[in-house]
This record gives sequence, structure tokens and C-alpha cells, in this order.
Amino acid sequence: MSSEERALRIGWAQTDITPDRPVMLRGQFHVRVSEGVRDPITATALVLESVHNGRTLDTAVLVSCDVVSISEELLGTVRREVAARESAIDPNKIIMNATHTHTAPEIHPGVSEAMFGPLFYDLQVMAPREYIDFAARRIADCVVAAWRRRAPGGISYALGRAVVGRNRRWTSFDGVSTMYGNTDDPRFSHIEGYEDHALHILCTWSPRRELTGMVLNLACPAQVSESEYKISADFWHETRTRLREAYGGQLFVLPQCSPAGDQSPHHIFRKRAEERMLKLRGMTRRDDIADEIANGVARVMPVLREHIDWEPPLRHVAETIRLSRRAITAEDVAAALAEAKQWREKYERHLRELEENPAKKKEPRWYVPVTQALRRALHLERVAERYEAQQKDPTYPVEVHVVRLGDVAFATNPFEYYLDFGIQIQARSRAVQCFLIQLAGPGTYLPTARAMAQGAYGAAPASTAVGAQGGVELANRTVELINSLWEE
Repeated sequence: MSSEERALRIGWAQTDITPDRPVMLRGQFHVRVSEGVRDPITATALVLESVHNGRTLDTAVLVSCDVVSISEELLGTVRREVAARESAIDPNKIIMNATHTHTAPEIHPGVSEAMFGPLFYDLQVMAPREYIDFAARRIADCVVAAWRRRAPGGISYALGRAVVGRNRRWTSFDGVSTMYGNTDDPRFSHIEGYEDHALHILCTWSPRRELTGMVLNLACPAQVSESEYKISADFWHETRTRLREAYGGQLFVLPQCSPAGDQSPHHIFRKRAEERMLKLRGMTRRDDIADEIANGVARVMPVLREHIDWEPPLRHVAETIRLSRRAITAEDVAAALAEAKQWREKYERHLRELEENPAKKKEPRWYVPVTQALRRALHLERVAERYEAQQKDPTYPVEVHVVRLGDVAFATNPFEYYLDFGIQIQARSRAVQCFLIQLAGPGTYLPTARAMAQGAYGAAPASTAVGAQGGVELANRTVELINSLWEE
């Protein structure tokens, strides 16, 4: 088939979604009010359109955002805003994913006066609903801009390597796991699970073979600076800078986090040696990661330049899958509520102290203890809510997208999905490479059976709406959807 009959059209755009006022930062139990901007947070859109004899066959719109997760409110608002601006775009073809930076605004509207009451107004921050509206307008404009810029182009892909993500859970000799913590403990036996240092790279090219953008997919959330009080895109900021220095200042970079619910960029053993080497090299951990990714791209760039596909088939399917909820027991509820009661008491004590001593609210970060106690209580009380929900419906609906682009597959899930599940999908997929995308939705952990048995945050009932059985169901259906696109 000649290029005149069939073609791929590609459009790129990027927008700044950094708020101009203080916000609550998402990613820790305690509230953190932003105290400035370390570097901007952005949204990047890639539009893909397959055309045959001037007629659109299928489309996919990939949007990556420097936020901790994609709330239903943000996704829904973006889709509505896009539909209002450009009728030619099917809003249901829009896939949004988060890089999981812990230094970006809160985007769950319930986290405001509904949760904190009068305390929220004392924080003097932009409300999450207001930020969602602000960000969604900009993201919608970005999607429309990418759509209107689409032009003939080609794609190439390669498998590189970048050592970024590390398993963050360790197991004791008695079979109990801990997330982070000190591994100099004499009970320390081993790291709980696997690590995947694959760097999936997809490049887009103009008809003149000019590099226009790249999609980078790796198994690690962007949370080096997770405890800071300044807005930041985390290591993706340094990574974009390095890549634009190497390949041109106009290069678009779209990051994706593949299944990595048990991974992080932090070292949990050999810490002093790692820190010493960074100091001797005059680098931060974020600089080091940017080097890893940029070097991983550079090693395979000759292959990427040489093997460009100008007529890749594009097929996009979406489906709502109903997964088995995690089976919450009455014992789980009782244990969670007992711990929640302790946190409630701490919250009420902190609240009384603030009411009796209003001057405390003039102290730096006065709100940390009281908000941490409340959020921990709510986190644990959610176990009872999930127990009630499973009585009404034992399944949990999730939106999943699968895109075939040439011999590459993209597949989404809304969770912090443990690495093992991602490996299961890749091992059984008929695609040459799988760009699996976690946090294409509001999150919650989805742990393996091993992690659930061994406990710790990220595998406990309070952290999970769907358990290991649902994780396997999601992996199986994702494989079926991917492979079906190779049977057509």
C-alpha cells in the first residue's frame, strides 16, 4: 500500500499546568502547602491518526501529566472541555496518565472543606476543584493544539536500559514485609520482588526524518523529591532538559510509568555508598536518573533513526472491565477501625490545641500534625466502606485502553499496579514491545498475592480496592485485548 493511500498523522503539544497560587500537594498523609515552584509541571499530548485515502481509520490521544494520579474529575473535565472545543476529536479516545510526582497539586475535590472543615480555609490555598478547572482548560487546549498540528510522520521504537526503579519492599526472615525502613535490621532477609530496568522508547519523525518527539516508558514513579514543599515535576524535569540539550529544544517528551506499585527511585540498602558516589560526582539523584535515561536513549538512537515505519497500523480499543474486589473480612474492618480510633483521638487532640492556642497557626507548617492524624484515620476508616461496597457489588469497574501502533502495544490501567503483573502481560503479549501505562486513573495499589500475605503499606486492606485475584484478571484481559489486535 503506498503512502498516498495510507498514512500516519502525528501531532504534538505541551502546556504548563503550574498553579500561580499555593496549593495542597498530593502524595503524603499530611498536607503540604506549596512554598514556591522548584520547576514547572506540564502536560504533554500526542495525537495519532491513521488515515486511508483521506479517511480516518482510528485515533489515539495520549496525554501525560506531572501529577500524582488522574482523578475521575480531572479526566472527565478534560474530555468535556475537548469535546466543546473540537468536535472532530472523540473524547473517549483520550488516554491520560500521571507520572506520579508527589510534588504536584491535589486533584481530588473531596480533599477540601468536605474533609478538613474550617481548617481548609486557614490553609489559604487554591481548592482542588478550582485547580482541576484551571488545569483541565489548559490540557484541553493542549490536546486541541496537538490535533490541529497533526501532519504525516513516522515512528520508530527500541528497547533500551536505564537503572531507575528499585523494589522498595523488604522481607524479614519471618516472612513479614516492610516498605522502605532500615535494612540494617538483623531481621532483614531479602528484597521482596523483582526490578525491571527496561526503557521503552518510541520516537516520532517528520517526513524529512527530523526527530519531533519521544515517548519514554519505565517502571518507576517520579518521587525522588516526594517529601518536598515545592511544586516540581521531579526527575522528569531534568530528563526533559537533558534530552532537549541532545536532540533539540523543541523536542516533545511524553513520560509514562509502567506497572511499578512496589517500585521507587530510592535505594533501600547500600545507601551510604550510593550517596557518596553522587557527592563525588557532584550530582543529585534526579541528575543521576536523567543521565541514566538520556544515556539509555543515546545507546539506541542509531537504531531508532535507521528503522522508521511510515505506515504503521493503528488500532485503539477501550473497555470497562469488572475486577474482583479485594475480599475484606470483618476482622480486617475491626483491626482498621481500632487503629483509626487512635488516629481520630490524635486528630481531636491536635484540633483542641489549635482552638485553645490560635497563635500556633502562625508557626511554620502548623497544619502538619493535625492533617496527618485526620488523613490516617480516614485512610483506615475506608476499610469499612470497602467492606460495605463488596456486599453490594463484589466487582470493581475500571476503564482500560489498548492501542496497537505497528508492532507496539500501549495498554493502560488506573492503579499503582505491582511489577509482577506488568511482566506477566509483557511475557504473553504478541506485541514486540509493550508500553504498559499505570495510573491512567485515580490510583490505589494493586498488590500481588505475595505482598498481601507479607503485609505493609501498599498491600494492606486500607491501601487496596482490588486484590491479587483482580490483578491477575486485569493482566489476563489486557493480554487478550492486545493479542486480539494482532489477529485482525
